[in-house]
Amino acid sequence: MSKQIPGSSPVGIDPRGPQFNAALTSVVLAVTLLTAPGPLGTTLIAVQTALFGIGVALGVQHTPAAYLFKKLVRPRLAAPSHLEDPQPPRFAQAVGLAFAVVALVGYLSGATLVGAIATGFALAAALLNAVFGFCLGCELYLLIRRFAPTVSTAAPTNAAPTKTENAPAQPAA
Repeated sequence: MSKQIPGSSPVGIDPRGPQFNAALTSVVLAVTLLTAPGPLGTTLIAVQTALFGIGVALGVQHTPAAYLFKKLVRPRLAAPSHLEDPQPPRFAQAVGLAFAVVALVGYLSGATLVGAIATGFALAAALLNAVFGFCLGCELYLLIRRFAPTVSTAAPTNAAPTKTENAPAQPAA
């Protein structure tokens, strides 16, 4: 079991929660593809964009889908075998947000093909998670973390010398 800081939420999240969210997202995106660029499709992609934004801003454990999972689904399930770090799903929400914004702008500007392609990519990723439990955005997050250089906030130990310290001594005239 994961450690919990008093007065805070658990360190990890139930991995079935983001999968439930992906199932709901898949339905919204599929209906969007079927009804866009009409008013219903455009409204649905706008709502999904807002939902992705909530997931990015507040974390996946604070989305409306997470609330539904916690109140309606989770009580009917056995305890999870493990808890997961919420950061990879949060990053996946950011990737979904990027595709949803492109789709929304595409539909609103009349570039319906761009909107449909962006919606289709987001739908494919959501379906991978909903059906197979494979979170594409989470895997991308882990790859970036593996290969990105670590950022240190500590002061450098060897500061670069100033120009005057490196200048050769000038002979006296």
